[in-house]
Amino acid sequence: MNENELFQAALGIVPPWLVNRCTFTVESGRLDIYLDFPRGSVFPCPECGDEVKAYDTETLTWRHLNFFQHQTYLHARTPRVQCSRCGVHRIAVPWARPDSGFTLLFEAFVLQLAKAMTILAIARLVGEHDTLLWRIVNHYVDLARSKADHSQVTQVGIDETAARRGHDYVSLFVDMEERKVIFVTAGKDSATVAAFAEDLQVHKGNPGAINEVSIDMSPAFIKGVTGHLPNASITFDKFHVTKMVNEAVDEVRRLERKDHPELSGSRYIWLKNPDNLTANQRTKLADFDLPNCHLKTARAYQIRLVFQDFYSEPPDQAEAFLDKWYFWATHSQIQPIVDVAKTIRLHQAGILRWFTSRINNGILEGINSLVQAAKAKARGYRSNRNFASIIYLIAGKLELSCQPT
Repeated sequence: MNENELFQAALGIVPPWLVNRCTFTVESGRLDIYLDFPRGSVFPCPECGDEVKAYDTETLTWRHLNFFQHQTYLHARTPRVQCSRCGVHRIAVPWARPDSGFTLLFEAFVLQLAKAMTILAIARLVGEHDTLLWRIVNHYVDLARSKADHSQVTQVGIDETAARRGHDYVSLFVDMEERKVIFVTAGKDSATVAAFAEDLQVHKGNPGAINEVSIDMSPAFIKGVTGHLPNASITFDKFHVTKMVNEAVDEVRRLERKDHPELSGSRYIWLKNPDNLTANQRTKLADFDLPNCHLKTARAYQIRLVFQDFYSEPPDQAEAFLDKWYFWATHSQIQPIVDVAKTIRLHQAGILRWFTSRINNGILEGINSLVQAAKAKARGYRSNRNFASIIYLIAGKLELSCQPT
């Protein structure tokens, strides 16, 4: 086997294609492999598949995977064919997709790296401009999404995540049963739900089939779900509800600290559960002597601890528990606690729905952590489209396939 036959076997080149010659430039560390076909070869028409001879040719070049540390390029005299039924068309070569300057193996390599590395880091590694690599990622993500089937989606979680500093957000829609992102769109208003409902239909889904939705108490999301997912029951995310109560306790502490300096440095004592306190924090909490403490912060803390027991109640007792807690909280005369209790009462139906649906945005919080870690590593993205592609890539469980299209 000579060197041309060796490279032909390594590249998986099949007739009528063959490796005609190879050149290696020591100074630039570059390997060039030239492909050709014998005179008289026939090729399938890209439209109808009939075997026809070459009409004319144009030499095209594709970047391939490195040969050891050396950049490798494929060159081929690529034919156009003239079909009696379909006219003149350029054939699709088996090693690259149409209109791409990279081989399929190179693109597959980039996609694999993009799940763990920033595009800029990959660009440095392979010696290509990151804009070209973004085109690869966006192409295959769009292609995989176009083939996605959402006909079985019935439970959805919705949350927003920051795309850039300031007030630039994208909203994530997650299939709660499959635990994957199925839609990403710019913004966090009710129009995002309308866009999701439209995209769902494009992918064989049915907005009317969505029967459970987990969201925070965003009025925009509530309006969007009510207007565009007509049969969905809303569950307000229990972590968001608990966070609201925690924030109310912290606000009480901040307001009271002005007159009670002993509260300085005690923030996490009141926000943590007793079992999660460090030894020093337990000692400091004991110093407040809770049974005899008259601080509003201490009373707010006890109200918070009782509320956390709410989600452990039997379903048939949950509403009665919440009613008692609401009475206690609203008669506490601690304004932040009164305010959060009234907010909970206003959204009580969606909060109680958890005891039926048992869904929450914990999945989305985990995905959001991955997304924000990727964003921080990349130091941001040039566009929301790029950001969405990375979200789909790391959390969309897409079926990516580098095959000619």
